[in-house]
Amino acid sequence: MMDLQLLQGVDYLARIGMTTTVPVEIILAAGHVAVDLNNVFITGAEPVRRVEAAEDAGFPRNICGWIKGLYSTVIDSNCVDAVVAVTQGDCSNTHALMETWQLAGVRVIPFAYPFDRDVDMLRLQMQKMATALGANWDQVLEVKWELDRIRRKVAKLDRLTWQQNQVTGTDNHLFQVSCSDFNSDSQKFEKDLDEFLAIAEQTPPRSEPLRLGYIGVPPIFTDLYSHVESMGARVVFNEVQRQFAMPYDEPDIIEQYRRYTYPHGIFCRLEDIQAEIKLRQLDGLIHYVQSFCYRQIEDMIVRKKLDLPILTIEGDKPGCLDARTRLRIDGFIEMLK
Repeated sequence: MMDLQLLQGVDYLARIGMTTTVPVEIILAAGHVAVDLNNVFITGAEPVRRVEAAEDAGFPRNICGWIKGLYSTVIDSNCVDAVVAVTQGDCSNTHALMETWQLAGVRVIPFAYPFDRDVDMLRLQMQKMATALGANWDQVLEVKWELDRIRRKVAKLDRLTWQQNQVTGTDNHLFQVSCSDFNSDSQKFEKDLDEFLAIAEQTPPRSEPLRLGYIGVPPIFTDLYSHVESMGARVVFNEVQRQFAMPYDEPDIIEQYRRYTYPHGIFCRLEDIQAEIKLRQLDGLIHYVQSFCYRQIEDMIVRKKLDLPILTIEGDKPGCLDARTRLRIDGFIEMLK
């Protein structure tokens, strides 16, 4: 399809972009650097301009802001040498996104999560990815062992959030969402995490009376968590972000990514959400949906299956909460009080 073979046996650190969480162990085992394009896009200097640049290039207005941001991040910033794009188990627009990247000369490696969580199909996809990147399977397992040590520390941070009430929803979100690529430097990420945990364990418990869960893809809004806390509530459960951190401490790498709920349909996710609602004693849920995303349809299933007050909010372009969404969040929290 493309000159993917050039990635095998290269004598430099190739930067491998990711459109969402993929088996990062394979990228690292091949000696490459993992780069979550979502994090690069949303934390960049001008994320709104990235979206506008994609529209200038021809992307329609009624396409997800994340897709447009990812396109421009790769094309304009030269931040990666190739991209692993998830063709099943994430955004349905990724197929066309891959084609626009290919048109611009970007090397793309497809990866698919089986919808039915079939073990053999998932193993085949991971082996194909390892072959494309030049990774040895024994090295993959060694990297998993190292990353699992970090993931257990992130799980501790999560417990400090909902059990000890010593970590904010913002920090819970940031550390867990960063487990997709470990900020492209797992050693530095672990060092920063250790320093944060040392401080958090000495922090007095927070006192917000309302305990909320956040479900859905990570928000394109930059101030959601701080605004919720300003209203006397706190997010103590970040659904998809927690899944990025692989919370089950699963020793088998194939089973680890089979248990990863996000790519495998809403009913798989709901099992996890329902368990955490009970465990974390949540008072309500914020369900975030991205504008023009097919996952908006899943909101009707969420509302039928979950017996808890739910506020559904929608985001389009990166930035602060708009006035209407702030008012809806305020009203929801006041109603819960």
